[in-house]
Amino acid sequence: MKNIFLILSTLLLGNISNAQVAIGKPTVEGNNTLIDFVSGTTKGIILSSTTNDPSTAANGTFIYNTTDKKVKVKSNDEWLDLSDEGDSSATTNTIDATAVEVGNGVVIGKETSTKVGALVLESDDKALILPKIFRPDLNVKNPYPGMICFDTESNTLAVYDGTNWNYWK
Repeated sequence: MKNIFLILSTLLLGNISNAQVAIGKPTVEGNNTLIDFVSGTTKGIILSSTTNDPSTAANGTFIYNTTDKKVKVKSNDEWLDLSDEGDSSATTNTIDATAVEVGNGVVIGKETSTKVGALVLESDDKALILPKIFRPDLNVKNPYPGMICFDTESNTLAVYDGTNWNYWK
C-alpha cells in the first residue's frame, strides 16, 4: 500500500513542464524518457479499467475493457485488441478490475494537454519506458488484468488480459 501511495504521489508531483519521473531508482536514464522504472522489477503498469471503448479517447490510449476482458490500444481511430485467447502461456491468477478514475488526471511532460486520461504523457521528444520484467508469465505472481510491461527475454510488449499473458513485437 505504501508503494502505491508513493507512486501516485510521485506521479501527481510530476505534473510540471518537462517533468521526468524515476520509479524505484534515484534518476531517469537518458534525456528521452518521461517515466523510467528500476531494472529487475516484477511489477508492471496497471491500465485504466473501462466498461466500454471510449470513442473520445486519443490515439495511443491503452485500456483494460472489463466487459470483454481485453487489453486494447486506440490506433488510427480504432480500438485494437492486444489480447490473444490462444496464448499457451496463460496463468491462472485472475482478479476482477475495480479501478475508478477520478478527476482530470495527471499530465507529465507538458504543463497542459488537450488529451483526457488518468495519466497523460505529453512530449515532443520523450517517451515512456515500461517496467522491464524477465518472463512476466513466471515472475509476476499475481498479475492484475490490464497489466503491461516489457519482457526482457523475448524483447516484446507483454500485456495481461486477466487470463493470458500476450506478447507483441
